[in-house]
This record gives sequence, C-alpha cells and structure tokens, in this order.
Amino acid sequence: MKIIVGMSGGVDSSVAALLLIEQGFEVEGLFMRNWDSAINQDVEGNPDIDLDTCPQETDFLDAQRVCDQLGIHLHRHDFVHEYWDHVFATFLRELEAGRTPNPDILCNKHIKFDQFISAAKALGAYKIAMGHFARIDSDVPPKLLRGVDANKDQSYFLCQIAQDDLNDVIFPIGHLTKAEVRALAKKHGLQTASKPDSTGICFIGERRFSQFLSNYFSPHPGDIISENHEILGRHDGLMYYTIGQRKGLRIGGDNRFQSLPWFVSDKDVTHNTLTVVQGFHHPKLYSTHCFLEDFNWVSRAHRQPRFAASAKFRYRQADVQVNVEMIDETKLHVTYLQGVRAVTPGQACVLYQGEVMIGGGTIDRVFYEDETRHIGVVQ
Repeated sequence: MKIIVGMSGGVDSSVAALLLIEQGFEVEGLFMRNWDSAINQDVEGNPDIDLDTCPQETDFLDAQRVCDQLGIHLHRHDFVHEYWDHVFATFLRELEAGRTPNPDILCNKHIKFDQFISAAKALGAYKIAMGHFARIDSDVPPKLLRGVDANKDQSYFLCQIAQDDLNDVIFPIGHLTKAEVRALAKKHGLQTASKPDSTGICFIGERRFSQFLSNYFSPHPGDIISENHEILGRHDGLMYYTIGQRKGLRIGGDNRFQSLPWFVSDKDVTHNTLTVVQGFHHPKLYSTHCFLEDFNWVSRAHRQPRFAASAKFRYRQADVQVNVEMIDETKLHVTYLQGVRAVTPGQACVLYQGEVMIGGGTIDRVFYEDETRHIGVVQ
C-alpha cells in the first residue's frame, strides 16, 4: 500500500516518513510548491522580490536530502495558482474587510487536504500522510483527536477539513511529543533533526509582516484614537493590526494618560480609525459571546441543537468552557460567561469535547453581554 507523505523539509514530516517505512508501507514523498515570487506580484504588478528570501527552495533541498537518506522518491508538485486563488486572495480580502484571517487553516482546507490528496491519488497513493501533531481514531466514521503533545497540538489548524478526508489521511507522529520526534530524527541521522520549526505565513515564510503586506495594499494611514475619541497618533493601515495587539502602535509618552501600555480594541473600517485602550485587562478587550459562520463539522456525530464544549479562540490558547447553540448548519452562537480576552473577527473558534475536535468556524460578530465589540468590521 503506497503512502505519499507531504514532505515540507522539516523534521516532523521527515520522521513521519521514517515511521511509515518502518511499518512496512511503500512510501514516497511529495513536496508542495505553493509560492512563486515571479507570479505573486504586488499592488503595482511588480514581482515579489524585495522581501525577505522565501525559504521554499531551501526546504525542497532539505526534503530531497531526507528522501535520499530514506531511499524514497520525492515528487514535486506546483499548487501556486491554487494557493493564490483559494488561500492568499481570501487572506487579503479578509484583511481589507477589517478581519484577522488564518491562512494556515485555509491552506489545510484547500491545499493540503484537497489539492494534495487529489495529486497523491493520481500518483497511486492508497493514503496520504502529514507530519501534523494530531491523531485519528479508528471509529467509523473516523474522528480527529488532539495531538498527545499539548504544546504542539495542531488540530486547531485542521478545523476546516472534511470528515470524509480523514479516511485518506495518516498522522504518524500524533502520538509523540516534539522532543520524541527530534530524538528519533537524531537517532537515524536525518538531515532535518536539528532544523528549527518554521514560523510565519503558511508556505510564504518568515517575512516582516507589515513590509510584506505593503506589497499588496496601497498606503491608507488613519487616526489612532482613545475610547473617548481623542487622537493619539497615526496608524499605517488597519490591515496591519489585530484586536489585543500591543506592538507597533508608537503612541507612548502622552502625558494626558497613565503610563500603562496601549492595546487595540477596535478597527473602524468606515472611518479608518484604530481604537486603543490602556491595560492588558481593559474591559473593552473582553467579550462574553460570539457568533460563528462557515462552521465545519469535522465530527458530524456531535452535531446537536445545543451542547456544551470547550473552545479555543486562537492557537495555543487555554480551553474555554462554552455553551453552543446551532442557528443553522453552519452558524453557531457560542456563549462563555466567564469572559474571554481578544476574541477577534476573522479568527477561528474551534470546538472540542475531550480529545475529539468537533469542528470550527470563523468568528463573525462579538459581544460583551448586549454591547457589540469590534463594530467597525465590515460584514
């Protein structure tokens, strides 16, 4: 049975391939090329060449070295246009609307667990494998479980994949911790054993975020204001900021206010203003309920009109106990009376019951009791 592993050039996918070989599968690798600086151009039509170097070619060479070490063939497949159409263009539209999208979730949905599966099956794959820290149980239909390593669990980013896709997927390292993965890589002398984990936007690399986005948005500065509408400074463009953000505001030292740090509490797209408040725990940063749209049921067995669950409103956030009410199949009302900081439109809210990931949706509207939060976001 042929398994095609998504080889990223990192240690996780390297060990995933190693384990499958040890289990007796016929293993091949497939490297996804999703970004092309000559094709993905800036707002004036110039190639993406003045930015930090994209590590994609280095990653491909690392993936090739590991496959050579393991004695398996590595395919290389272009998804550049698919990535632009289904991931990056959506990412830009959401930012322009005042929301904070998650490109990694979009990439998993449209590329890794859609386009990749089709490409792998065309190569004769029985199943695909990914180096994600997540698990799949043996139930029929299968359920997606958290990874054993709570600090590295990546089930959050898988909240938009289809439950049926779990029949085609293996997560060989989901039962391991990151330390155990690295130890296995070192034991077998894999090229990527000590390679640092990748960060930044999925497949684009570790770019300077504001500089990178400036290639795709025209300058649009505006006022930074207090909750009482006092002008405190100027922002570079609302797309560069998110709810709860502290860095990059450049408004310290105003003697009209206490010497507390400032945090973004609202983005008014209509008036192009950025509202900030003082103090990490300012009440304006908290909410008690929100509405989700485009909810995807990864576990259809958990679909009920009302149910209790735990939720993550961002990656690595501690679980929050919530009550959920279905409005329709894809829209949910999520209530968390204890209050949660910086619940942000455009981000994902992912629901769990125990180890099982139920699914996730996009945060649309946010409230503190009857008071709307983030009213400037374009719906």
